[in-house]
Amino acid sequence: MSDGCGTKFQALIVSPQFEGKPLLQRHRLVNSTLEEEMKIIHAFQMKTLTPEQWEQQNKSKS
Repeated sequence: MSDGCGTKFQALIVSPQFEGKPLLQRHRLVNSTLEEEMKIIHAFQMKTLTPEQWEQQNKSKS
């Protein structure tokens, strides 16, 4: 995504590592993993789900 003001990303991340973790912890885990990349990214929007949440979300769309 870009609107001319810098590099912007949107990501959907599904991981069993998110099990039992609140949203803030999930986002911190992703941010720490992308620490170097975050230095050059203007904006980063993420949605973090467990595999079970992903499955439930997809069932409701059917």
